[in-house]
Amino acid sequence: MSGAVRTQVLIVGAGPTGLTLACQLARCGIDCMIVEKGAALTPYSRALGVHARTLEIYDQFGIAEEAVARGAIAGKVRFLVGGAVRGEADLSHLGEDLSPFPFVLVLEQSKNEELLYEYLLAQGGKVEWQTELMSFGQDDGGVRALLRTPSGERTVEAQYLVGCDGARSPVREALGLGFPGSTFERMFYVADVCLDWPMSHEALHVCFAPNTFVLFFPMAGERRYRIVGVFPEDFGKDEGEVLYEEIEARIKTEVGMPLDITEVGWFSVYKVHTRHAPRFRVGRCFVAGDAAHIHSPAGAQGMNTGIQDAYNLGWKLALVLHGRAHANLLETYNEERLANARRLLRTTDRLFQLGAGEGRLLGLARTRVFPYVARFLLNRRTVNRQVFPLLSQIGIHYRNAALSDHDGEDDFAFKAGDRMPYVLIDGANLYHRLRAPTFHLLTFAEAVTPTSSAGDGIHYHQLPLTGEVMELFGTPSEFHLLLRPDHYIAWLTHQAPLERLERYLARLQRGV
Repeated sequence: MSGAVRTQVLIVGAGPTGLTLACQLARCGIDCMIVEKGAALTPYSRALGVHARTLEIYDQFGIAEEAVARGAIAGKVRFLVGGAVRGEADLSHLGEDLSPFPFVLVLEQSKNEELLYEYLLAQGGKVEWQTELMSFGQDDGGVRALLRTPSGERTVEAQYLVGCDGARSPVREALGLGFPGSTFERMFYVADVCLDWPMSHEALHVCFAPNTFVLFFPMAGERRYRIVGVFPEDFGKDEGEVLYEEIEARIKTEVGMPLDITEVGWFSVYKVHTRHAPRFRVGRCFVAGDAAHIHSPAGAQGMNTGIQDAYNLGWKLALVLHGRAHANLLETYNEERLANARRLLRTTDRLFQLGAGEGRLLGLARTRVFPYVARFLLNRRTVNRQVFPLLSQIGIHYRNAALSDHDGEDDFAFKAGDRMPYVLIDGANLYHRLRAPTFHLLTFAEAVTPTSSAGDGIHYHQLPLTGEVMELFGTPSEFHLLLRPDHYIAWLTHQAPLERLERYLARLQRGV
């Protein structure tokens, strides 16, 4: 054992998932080591959309405003067929009153990584670059890993290991986890370009054709776009054989209007896979992000889901490592996030088939039905309140999970396992009072006193029972709720909360 480097958590992979986990652990006072076989942050990435739930997580880190400043808000979406606009919808307030970030932010994965890396450095953390995991083993006492570094081999002893090492995850393979799923046979292309064309830059443009589509995402910078499209099924080439000129020719053919691509920063060709591991935990080892699940690009869910994986796992690891919860708490990561991955794969597969599937009926739906229906639906507030939670991931819930205590909640509009809804208190975002990465006990009542502590690291907040709060939660009476560190509701009650709190914390100590 001598000569080994010791850490509490070893994170393999410094993409958005690994960096988010390292940032969250740093906030919680946990020592971690994050290793990455690459030499630096990658300048290339396919992921582009940042949704409201991710921005809410960034807001807890204090970096959401910077993310918005570095990106571009998708203000509108236009649907084009045959070079003509067939519909338009306003996206800038899609989730108004549902989140402090009621929009989709266009910010490429590489810039998300830069933002998280800067935050990690500010917390005193670092990434061990050009460091590759060679092998590892685990027992009841911890994990022992062999790393290859620029200066030679190094042994690391950790209490836990998390593989955030991508779709071809060596950690997942070493754990003996399969990766069942399917592959969509048509090839996709992505290109970052500067573009001259008749359309304005503030909108996301969706160009439909009978057997395909082309997406134009506005990026920060004048005339900069990311273009995503699909080759026909009979294209006849493998991924490594496609030239950029073929991509540009396909774009011009499908869009049906004059355009001039003046600069190409990067392009890639790939096939889409939908897969997930059968478990996200084996003993003291975990997989997260693309190592655990990969999706079609429909709805821009992949990167956002990985970030939520890390946020979910991070506070649970911290609680266990600080001795405030039994190690069985960690099984709830597998329970909650695996169930979410399964739901997400079903949803994105259906959306993806609608957008990219071939066939006469699908072609008619794309070109003659969907642009008009989408324009109508997305401009209706009542529909937005259904669409936005699904797209933005604020609608993800853990109602059926072990950590959700439903006793006495029958008359509430929200349930244990739901995300804490967005609400203003005295004109200010309540989330900002809840930034500490710990449990928060909230009392909504007519008479309030200053925020204090409920003991054992629990932050206690007495808040006014306003008309907005009563309407939102569906109750006119004083009530209490316990928030998990990730802002999901653990329980709600009208009864005295301290005994309920003690019972809940005792459950965590015994094992959920």
